[in-house]
Amino acid sequence: MSARGALPLVLFTLMRPFFTITLLKGWLLAAMLVLLPAPAAALPAVPPLSEDEREELLRGEPVVTVESLGEGVSGVVGRIMIRAGAEAVWDVITDYDHHWQFIPSVLESGLVSDDGVHQEMFQTGRTGYLLFRKTVHIRLLLEGERPRRLRFRQKEGDFKIYHGEWRISDARDGRGVLLTFLAEVKPDFFAPSPFVRKVQKKDLPKVLEAMKKRAEHLQPPVFRAE
Repeated sequence: MSARGALPLVLFTLMRPFFTITLLKGWLLAAMLVLLPAPAAALPAVPPLSEDEREELLRGEPVVTVESLGEGVSGVVGRIMIRAGAEAVWDVITDYDHHWQFIPSVLESGLVSDDGVHQEMFQTGRTGYLLFRKTVHIRLLLEGERPRRLRFRQKEGDFKIYHGEWRISDARDGRGVLLTFLAEVKPDFFAPSPFVRKVQKKDLPKVLEAMKKRAEHLQPPVFRAE
């Protein structure tokens, strides 16, 4: 073999470890990208409260806003003041086996699995507006930081998009907590977006009121209005 022909072979032999390491790094990076968790889905922004809405909250009434986020997705934000501690409210939200007993329109509910960090629950509900009624099924994956934040997203069910979170923050007056619900919703069945928003506007206040009533029953307020 001529010296000119041997030179590329020598160079390849010397560079082969470099090529091998580079390929291994590429495979390792690809594997890491597959294993990395998906980025958290965006949630609707919490709108500022008007003076009337502040008064409604102080009276213990729910405040719900629903907006179109485009492409058939509705953004939902609900808030209610609860005269109970954060732990009591957390226990009510995560009492999956008994939601059907105290939340209107929930027909069935229960915990499927719990590994101490992540939970899975199922729920069947009856919802609608005016003459339209539909039974919906959903399985949710949940994780959070007790007793402040609980994130959820659909694993399977009747929605193309259903994800959000519950937030529990201390009330400014120190007399209980503010419970906030945020979600993005898009059904996997035919329902015009304005119709979906009307259903959310009608149903969510009842859910929030049920959470409030249950939590305050478990931990009656120690404060009385002056």
